[in-house]
Amino acid sequence: MLKMALLALLAISFIPISSAFAEGTIELNSDQDTIAATDSVFVYGTINGVTKFVPLELQVIAPDGEIILSPQIQFDDDGQFKRLIHPPLPSFKVGTYTVVVSHEEISDSVRVQFTVTGDSLVKETVAAPGTGDRIIFPGLEITAEALEGSDTITITGTAVSRDTDITFTINSPNGNLVSVEQISPDTNGNFIVEIKTGGPLWTEDGIYTVTANQGIASEFQDTVEVEIVGGKVIPEFGTVAAMILVIAIVSIIAITSKSRLSVMPRI
Repeated sequence: MLKMALLALLAISFIPISSAFAEGTIELNSDQDTIAATDSVFVYGTINGVTKFVPLELQVIAPDGEIILSPQIQFDDDGQFKRLIHPPLPSFKVGTYTVVVSHEEISDSVRVQFTVTGDSLVKETVAAPGTGDRIIFPGLEITAEALEGSDTITITGTAVSRDTDITFTINSPNGNLVSVEQISPDTNGNFIVEIKTGGPLWTEDGIYTVTANQGIASEFQDTVEVEIVGGKVIPEFGTVAAMILVIAIVSIIAITSKSRLSVMPRI
């Protein structure tokens, strides 16, 4: 009996320890090898052999070595995970990016690469040392429309980035913040928002400034001005209005002259 127990212990000792405590594995994939500067990239994969509540670490590394994104991502009960990587504002730079996924319980990370081709919206320029200043192409444009005497300002516009919300701030003539609005552009980058005037914050007469900002550091920005009197909109005196006024003045002069001629006494 003792001999059999010793044989059993000896057999167990030959079982590789690594098979009992095998390290987990990660698999990472992407179907996009080449994209444009304003496109997004979809990555996906599977993980197994790790604690379920411990998330994955994802990093996106730019061609110059800068880490532009480093979120934690969860995986489901089947070990599957996915992430849609949007370009930073104003766009990706041209070059090859590396996506790295790792887990604290797995010693080796996995990676995929994608290449950005074409024209980038990032335009580098010579800057003062240490400032890190950049010049970028305009990526946001807004216009304001309103009827005379209306209490509604309609803001329409377009944005290069379709994946980042646009924030509107409205300031009174003396610089006080009157209102804040936020909207998401549609799939084509277009957007529209209506701003209501009137109320205690709109009592000051004068030029109100509407500023649109997009991006963490307001990389894209545009501004329009609207004149408000008594809480109502006073539109700009445009070309059409000027022509109508000229025609009206000429008509009044003509009618007045004709009336004077008709009442002149005959000699």
